[in-house]
Amino acid sequence: MASSEVDQKFLGKLAKQVEPNNALLASMLFKILGLSINLAEHTVKARKQRKLDTSRATQSLDLYFHIIWLSREGLIMLEQYVLPMVGDHDELKVLAFKLRASFYHIFVLFHNNPSVSTMGINTPIPGVPRMSRPDKGKGVDRSDAASETGRSSVQPTHPIEGGPVGPPPGFGPKLPEPPGAFLLQSVDYRPTAHEYFKQAVALADSLLWGSHSLRLSVKTEYAAFLYECLHDEDGSRKLAKDTIAEVYDASEGMDDDMFQDACDLVTVLGKMMKRGLESGTSLQSGRPRPTTPANPNPDTIATTVPPAVPPAEGMGNFI
Repeated sequence: MASSEVDQKFLGKLAKQVEPNNALLASMLFKILGLSINLAEHTVKARKQRKLDTSRATQSLDLYFHIIWLSREGLIMLEQYVLPMVGDHDELKVLAFKLRASFYHIFVLFHNNPSVSTMGINTPIPGVPRMSRPDKGKGVDRSDAASETGRSSVQPTHPIEGGPVGPPPGFGPKLPEPPGAFLLQSVDYRPTAHEYFKQAVALADSLLWGSHSLRLSVKTEYAAFLYECLHDEDGSRKLAKDTIAEVYDASEGMDDDMFQDACDLVTVLGKMMKRGLESGTSLQSGRPRPTTPANPNPDTIATTVPPAVPPAEGMGNFI
């Protein structure tokens, strides 16, 4: 979300700009800034763990709860107080649209159903039964004994009598819910997040010049979303390549701080251009590794999710 330093800089900068005329909006921007700093620390810690253990009460479970709760509260403040008041502030409008997509990006990474990331929880997929834990050889196999003792000694005297009685319609066994369901509904957030990213990108393209650091921040996180959540590796690399080309074609001037931020983001985009290519061939067999076929319609979400890919090193702040 606003875990990139660029987003946090603009949150503080724009909050100061609007404070004289709109104290409420400035207050909300400062609150989102504080929340984003806290959330950035939690997401970086979660990325280092690679896989959150939410099956029992551990520090990983608390970390997961904090990430979901912070993202949910940030989205509420953004949608109720910031988006309705952005007005004609171009940078603020782009930032608000980007943050909305970023919060949903967090939901996809950590709370999506079905899980699409190595950082997400192990969400049960409807229709697929949970696998029981294999027996390690200890104890007695009581399956046959249980089936024998479970039979009634009283034999039914009528064909209607006896046999298992199922629950009435609507009262069957419920699928287990993820541990964070009490904080946020467990659904597939990918279509919503994708739509919000496309809106933020379109707005940034229309209001900001090619080398603007906020515009680059939008494109950088969108490229990360395509790679990590939609598993569109080719689309992510193409977006990174096109964005770098737009930076070099831009002729607008910028101050030293924005120039440094743009350089940092271009460095990250350069890494994303090569992401996944370094392991494209197998050194053992000498043959190319089969690649996932591209989605012919990029606006739709594939129903079969390829294996989740862990984030590349150096990109932990762009989620």
